[in-house]
Amino acid sequence: MYITCLDLEGVLVPEIWIAFSEASGIPELKRTTRDEPDYDKLMRWRLSILKEHGLGLKEIQETIAKIDPLPGAKEFLDELRSLTQVIIISDTFTQFATPLMQKLGWPTIFCNSLVVAPNGEITDFKMRIENSKLTTVKALQSIGYDTIASGDSYNDLGMILASKAGFLFRSTEQIKKDHPELPAFEEYSELLNAIKDAMK
Repeated sequence: MYITCLDLEGVLVPEIWIAFSEASGIPELKRTTRDEPDYDKLMRWRLSILKEHGLGLKEIQETIAKIDPLPGAKEFLDELRSLTQVIIISDTFTQFATPLMQKLGWPTIFCNSLVVAPNGEITDFKMRIENSKLTTVKALQSIGYDTIASGDSYNDLGMILASKAGFLFRSTEQIKKDHPELPAFEEYSELLNAIKDAMK
């Protein structure tokens, strides 16, 4: 029994924080898990910037409402889901992901949640579980699944390396250089074919 685990941002939808950085005119918010391997450090830094600029959940959700899946992402996901079970495992938050899941046809997503004050300020975040991508893949394996995983960032490497088959998708040159053993793809058709081959 196979189950495919995919990252969300950079793989199926554009990076939310980069889109918000452009919408808000705050260049520092372009920093993502492609640049900073420590997610906790990255998020605390982001929240301090939001507080400094007086921005909250409402402003970020307004940007997310305008984000569409990457070209070809929904078609890729639809075809993949006809072949195997798929779970999106993301370090994003339910308050960010829901409108994007609607545009992708409501796939299953495991993600985290934000702590939001009555005035809309994001005061904290709650991670579903520590090291959520790797932990989730190991849990799926413990109940009899062979996992196939794909992502683009540092925080995807754990689940990719722990899976029966793992692939980088539209990753950075640095990550590809650091992990030459991992097949790296740029097109959905290539990734779909690699997943199909892994399931044979």
